[in-house]
Amino acid sequence: MTLDNWLTLIHPALAVIFVFPLIGIVVNFAWATRQRRLQIKSENKKSKIAPTVGKDHVQLGKWLSASVVGIVLVALAHAIISKNIIKNELFTNQPLQAIFIILMFGLTIASLVFLYKAREKKWRGIFATLTGVGLVILGSQEGVFRRTAEWYISHYYSGMLAALLMIFSLAIIDEIYKDKSLFWRKVHIVLNSIALLLFIGQGMTGVRDIFEIGLYTPPPGFIFFGL
Repeated sequence: MTLDNWLTLIHPALAVIFVFPLIGIVVNFAWATRQRRLQIKSENKKSKIAPTVGKDHVQLGKWLSASVVGIVLVALAHAIISKNIIKNELFTNQPLQAIFIILMFGLTIASLVFLYKAREKKWRGIFATLTGVGLVILGSQEGVFRRTAEWYISHYYSGMLAALLMIFSLAIIDEIYKDKSLFWRKVHIVLNSIALLLFIGQGMTGVRDIFEIGLYTPPPGFIFFGL
């Protein structure tokens, strides 16, 4: 095992330890929230499900969105640093490109933070767009394992789509509760159902790609120890 191999494991480890458990909890709260709403509507009485379930669903949903975007950034950072910045000696050969990449990471993280703090619809849209654009630009950098020829089974493309859906869901939270027509609630349910399917696929394609990415030989000076 090399240091690069160990760093490759950070992304899947974070997914297993934090993201996938959060997905299960959020889905459980989403189902409970819907059941409580239906019980109150149909039976015209109080539900046995705790009234705080909706609030917990929203709060944990926000954590899930941040976690998904976070582990995508971790994966991109490792790939770009090890297989582009270090391998191609970017700070020496293309310093402006290296600085641009660092700035994009900073701006993407800042946009996500501001998205959480924004209350006006306009600013939520702006910061959600900036966060999504930042992810796409970083994902297009050299060194990122994309499997473009087989995009339909690509861990990168499905993961990026899931992250963008999480960003969009975060941006429309306030609209869900303001919209009396329930349009945004239905959009939220459909898009997050798609995201759930993508997450399931991520578990399989991620394991597959670890084997292929593991064949990469790190640049000199990146070896930690061998087994």
